[in-house]
Amino acid sequence: GLRATLLDGSYHDVDSNELSFKMAARLAYKAGIPEANPVLLEPICSLKVVIPDSYMGDVIGDLNKRRGRIMGMNPLDGGVAECPMAELGDYAIKLRSMTQGRGSFVSQFERYDEAPAPVQEKVIAANKARLEALNKE
Repeated sequence: GLRATLLDGSYHDVDSNELSFKMAARLAYKAGIPEANPVLLEPICSLKVVIPDSYMGDVIGDLNKRRGRIMGMNPLDGGVAECPMAELGDYAIKLRSMTQGRGSFVSQFERYDEAPAPVQEKVIAANKARLEALNKE
């Protein structure tokens, strides 16, 4: 998903070939990407949660633990929140457990947002370990 435009270069009959240009591009990307200060993005979902009022505190606390943000609460329609998709893997089970089977929710993709630094570090470390394991094979 990256694209680069070569603005200046020279050609030499002996040293210029396809492999040389591919190696130059690879080296340029390796040097340029860290200088661009890249960040990891994570998908954010909007949730509509419907629960009995007596479970409101438990559900809000659980959403806060999942890095969620409460956007609004309506006694008739339920609450609206945003939460990273990575944190919602077991949310249906947890919500049913907290509300004794009376809670429900609907989620849908909203946007991508920058992941917090600890999450980025964790993902980068996991991918480095995976690459090292692949290189050993």
